[in-house]
Amino acid sequence: MNRNPSPIMAAGAAALALALAGCSIPTSAPGAGAAAGTQPVAVRFAAQVNGQPFACGQSYAGVGTTRSTITPSDYRFYVSEVALVDETGRSVPVSLAQDGVWQIDNIALLDFENGSGPCRNGTSGVNTEVRGTVPAGRYVGLRFTLGVPFARNHGDPTVAPSPLNLTAMFWSWQGGYKFVKFDTASSGQPSTVSAPDPRGAGNASGFSVHLGSTMCAAPSRTEAPKAECANPNRVAVAFEQFDPAKQTVVADIGAVLAGANVDVNAPGTSPGCMSFPGDADCPPVMGALGLAYGGAAARGPQRLFSAR
Repeated sequence: MNRNPSPIMAAGAAALALALAGCSIPTSAPGAGAAAGTQPVAVRFAAQVNGQPFACGQSYAGVGTTRSTITPSDYRFYVSEVALVDETGRSVPVSLAQDGVWQIDNIALLDFENGSGPCRNGTSGVNTEVRGTVPAGRYVGLRFTLGVPFARNHGDPTVAPSPLNLTAMFWSWQGGYKFVKFDTASSGQPSTVSAPDPRGAGNASGFSVHLGSTMCAAPSRTEAPKAECANPNRVAVAFEQFDPAKQTVVADIGAVLAGANVDVNAPGTSPGCMSFPGDADCPPVMGALGLAYGGAAARGPQRLFSAR
């Protein structure tokens, strides 16, 4: 079952953005709906491809090692453990608004596709913010994790609350959720894969980036592992200088694809890089996400997210 999240009401988002203006300064009176001693916070996210805003139906030139033109058909990701950083360097968790659509517990889904054009297999709802409250105070930075915590990663999406109820964002009970789902057709691979991937990758485009945990010990794909997977593949992101009232977290997938050849696919593997071991398409992608792959450590920090 694939439930379709409804859009966040524009008026509510605008009111929350106005309330955010006092986030980086001490607050003596809480904003509307905030408990005494707390202040509202909204962290804005934007999706880009090589510096250009992501939009369904838009094509982007100069991507990857072959400078290919791509036409994306999906772009969504989960973040968790969102925290602001105070002046002493201490992480203060954001208590997420439990909105019943985009956020549950300490997990939020950022969804940039709108179900139109080449994104027709997606959903109409779009979400570009993480919303919640923090204790009143002064904050100077931001930290979060790309991915779903282990405790929630291997549940049943058909009975899970939104936004964990999207089967398109799920591999199997054994593998868990797709932390990032980016699908695209490219100049060299224009067609969409019609048959499901045998390892649970789903109905993916010519080149995809599906990040999730791998090498998860369970008797079968329909059973959840009892312990953390050998490759958790969660990405810790930190901006020690970040003002949510003025700045935005930019997720530029072009930086992840910069070292990849999006016009070919390694024989016998899933389209693009879906995090599975032994895929020759994965080293540059996983490295750009700041993750070790195939026994080799990443050569630097993650390059997907930046603060602007």
